[in-house]
Amino acid sequence: MEVTRKTLAKLLVVAFVFNLIVMGAGAYLTYQQSPDRPERIVGPNSDTLTTNEQIVSGKAVFQQNGLMNHGSILGNGAYFGADYTADALDRLVTNMREYVARERYGTPYANLDEAQEAGVKTVVERQLSDNTIDDTIELGAAEAYAYQQVREAYVERYYGGAPEHGIPSGFVSSPEDARRFADFALWTSLFSASERPGSENSYTNEWPFNAGAGNDAPASAMLWSVFAMVILVLGGGAGIWLYKSIQLSEPESEGIDIPDPEEVTLSPSQFAAVRFVPVAAALFLVQTLLGGLMAHYYIEREGFYGIAQALGIDAMATLPFAITKAWHIDLAVLWIATLWLGIGLFLPPLLTGYEPDNQKTLIHVLLGALFVVVVGGLVGIWLGAQGYIDGSLWWLLGNEGLEYLEVGRVWQVGLLVGFALWTALVARGFKPLLDRESRYGLAHMIIYAGGSIGLLFTASMLYTPKTSIVVTEFWRWWVVHMWVEGAFEFFVVAVTGIALVAMNLLSRRSAEKAVILEALLVMGAGVIGVSHHYWWIGLPEYWVPIGSLFSTLEFIPLVFILFEAINQYRAYMSAGERFPYKLPFMFIIASGIWNFVGAGALGFFINLPIINYYEHGTFLTVGHAHASMFGAFGFLALGMATYLLRFTTKPGAWDPTNLKRAFWLLNAGLAWMVFVGDIPIGFLQLETVFTQGYDAGRSLAFYNRGLVQDLFWARLPGDILIILGAAVFGYDVVRKRFVRREETATTSGGTIISRRVLGEEADSRRSPDDD
Repeated sequence: MEVTRKTLAKLLVVAFVFNLIVMGAGAYLTYQQSPDRPERIVGPNSDTLTTNEQIVSGKAVFQQNGLMNHGSILGNGAYFGADYTADALDRLVTNMREYVARERYGTPYANLDEAQEAGVKTVVERQLSDNTIDDTIELGAAEAYAYQQVREAYVERYYGGAPEHGIPSGFVSSPEDARRFADFALWTSLFSASERPGSENSYTNEWPFNAGAGNDAPASAMLWSVFAMVILVLGGGAGIWLYKSIQLSEPESEGIDIPDPEEVTLSPSQFAAVRFVPVAAALFLVQTLLGGLMAHYYIEREGFYGIAQALGIDAMATLPFAITKAWHIDLAVLWIATLWLGIGLFLPPLLTGYEPDNQKTLIHVLLGALFVVVVGGLVGIWLGAQGYIDGSLWWLLGNEGLEYLEVGRVWQVGLLVGFALWTALVARGFKPLLDRESRYGLAHMIIYAGGSIGLLFTASMLYTPKTSIVVTEFWRWWVVHMWVEGAFEFFVVAVTGIALVAMNLLSRRSAEKAVILEALLVMGAGVIGVSHHYWWIGLPEYWVPIGSLFSTLEFIPLVFILFEAINQYRAYMSAGERFPYKLPFMFIIASGIWNFVGAGALGFFINLPIINYYEHGTFLTVGHAHASMFGAFGFLALGMATYLLRFTTKPGAWDPTNLKRAFWLLNAGLAWMVFVGDIPIGFLQLETVFTQGYDAGRSLAFYNRGLVQDLFWARLPGDILIILGAAVFGYDVVRKRFVRREETATTSGGTIISRRVLGEEADSRRSPDDD
């Protein structure tokens, strides 16, 4: 089946518009249908328990103190501490039962007989589900009593400190702030148990699972899980059929003159672009070290192998888990993005042979701006979370406190400006191709992919600390999920396509068709697929079927990417010793395989609604995140960095030994960490949630179980292997700076690669066939 590039490009535009309409309507409905904060929550005598202003203040306390990176809210955040929604709800149930038992029977709940216990459970469940979310929420006597008990428990834990939970004294700066945080957590627990008007389910579709509050998996979760499994079979088959049916050229090395990187002339701006690589290597190593510290915090919550105590350092207060995790996540995004920035700036002269005026200087400006934003953002996170930045400045200069978007708003704006500058610099470099090719050409695709990353980041500007948590989460997931499942995947296939063209393994026109097709599949499923994050955050039930369908369809482009990796592997194996890009290819192939395993297999499993209802916010998600984020995007970035280093190393001085060691260390470490540590712990958590309730699966009692602690220790070799891999990679990057080729002035004739690419463009303009 022959499909032209123009047809695929038109379908891509249709898919983009369709996504825009669906998600635009979703944004409008989110504002209309998310639970409104009440003006007041009152007790039985109309005594005010809290106000809208105090709940807003509690959300600010939650963000400023990095509590989303210590525990989670509505299942979203870190898994070290409790989920505050589930914890507050469980405490409400426990205290309400105690109050009702004493009021009705004059005895503690534990002393009730079976019939009395059943009666108390029914009363508590009914009172929680019958609450009306309105301007004023009226709580009964049992609820008001329980509300006060939960509030004081939060003061004791989050202000007074709880070392066994990894919470230092004064974690929240005052008892009043701790009470406000409790008000915020309690507000989410109340609407999680209250029935949505016109529905049989609560505002969060019965999440979290808590039988005492009447929360159990909705029927839609099972129904649409079965539907998703049917779609998986059909979609997987359709993906393979499409791949085999649509005539796409496959990478081929036999009989092709592959350019030797040592014979390719490099421009000054390309040497400037390569400077992004050692910066990223340093960020990568620090990120892995922080990951090892985080993993150990689950075993020893007050120190680090006794070293901190021996040195007289209060590790828990100086570098608490919340800050460690914020840095770990931000550095993961930053080192990958830094490599991609460098790659995007290196490739244009390679394909065009064109060096814009002052391009090298502007790249250095971008690198300097990146340094300022990274240092400022990371320091701001620590200062903000430690209480050194007061007033509104804490979320502007300090830490915004939302997972993946921790840095203050000023630093976020800096990143956005950086994306815009990078896109402009890449466009300048690609100008000869942009002027010649159609709007769906390969150079245009890179601009679209890079620009979409910055465009989606603007969603992080659409909320403030005063915005309701439901609306905040809606926009936050636009950034986080659509980056990963939309813009990043688009960037992956575009960069891989350009790399194959530069290696002379694919014609540019064939690569363009493959990129547009895969971008179409990614765009067709990945953008709306964000809706599986909306099932339990306070939005209506219709997101369950939408999320089930499009999350499952996300599997199809991953089939394509896996087949691409297999075909690339065949090309690599058939190339023999004369193929100079074997090592970059190994990383690219590993990226495709990990993408299929992490985002495909593990992602599909945890996104089945019935599974996601119970596992949401467990270590199964951690395994999925590591395999898909580091495995897919990290390995691709490392592969392309290796590709850059292959060009910039002196003729005859290229030694791949250490980079090969880093490759195998990182792959072995990731596999060990995911399949020996994260996934087994996740399944144990899933079993605990099934049998005891969600709060039990996230409790300290669960993490302190002997088998779970053994698994945390068993994960340690994987962490060490990854740290060693990052260290070896960083060492070799620095080492290769001493055997770097000398800079040369650009030549009017371009490069071996650019002459072929531009010649191919000329041939395509003479041909009437727009395939």
